Amino acid sequence: MEPFDFLSPSSIDEAVQTLASKGNQARIMAGGTDMLVQMRAGRGTAPFVVDIKDIPELNEVSYDASKGLTLGAAVPCYRIYEDKTLSDAYPGLMDAASLIGGIQIQGRASIGGNICNAAPSGDSIPIVIALGGICNIAGANGTRQLPVEEMCTAPGRNALEEGEFLVSIHFPAPQANSGANYLRFIPRNEMDIAVAGVGSSVQLDASGQNFVSARIALASVAPTPVFAKEAGDSLAGKPVNEDTIQAASELAQSAAKPISDMRGTVRQRTHLIGVLTRRTLNNAIERARGA
Repeated sequence: MEPFDFLSPSSIDEAVQTLASKGNQARIMAGGTDMLVQMRAGRGTAPFVVDIKDIPELNEVSYDASKGLTLGAAVPCYRIYEDKTLSDAYPGLMDAASLIGGIQIQGRASIGGNICNAAPSGDSIPIVIALGGICNIAGANGTRQLPVEEMCTAPGRNALEEGEFLVSIHFPAPQANSGANYLRFIPRNEMDIAVAGVGSSVQLDASGQNFVSARIALASVAPTPVFAKEAGDSLAGKPVNEDTIQAASELAQSAAKPISDMRGTVRQRTHLIGVLTRRTLNNAIERARGA
């Protein structure tokens, strides 16, 4: 690993000033579980590493049943799934938070870091998209918001401009009769990169027999995570049955643009997207019905 200077600002303003003075010579570190591995491999090296874990807003976990959840970009995964209130409110988010690496990694890795790392296979990104997550971003030009589905622009590249960093992710409050689920397919039982992954969220009407709305997102089947908007929109106003779910899964397959590599083929990944879409929708429906 090449040598670097380590900077640890204690406020958003200090971080903004630090990044403005270092320009493209600086890299942000939240948990470091991806970044340090990359730097050891000679990828993404930088003269300055800016550790944001000491900034209070980036460690914030704030939930209100009417306003939703604000999750700091540096909050480690274990703090999410060990919080019973959050687990009850956002079980779909727990599906992903408990899958990122092993328990040691979950003590450091964050949802914010997973999003900024912008890997097509990032486990948290599809479910955050499905839940309607919004990125809160700070930089020298002030603050801005960006839907998570617009955050990843290419493999390993995100929409942050020079001098900007992710402060937090905001999730809308869970609606009545809503549910979500994330599933992935991996060759081994744990700590492997997904061959394909799907996150789905649904809102049902009071009877639980009809879709009000749905959002579906995919992992590992394109250069970036995919927001399969057409697939989710196709369910709105439709009855909850095998035919509508099957039609949505086929639209999700159409949104996927996979490649063949050592982990899976185009045909396998396309098939998996159909299977995982149907399973996550059915699981989300069960949760929406209170199961």
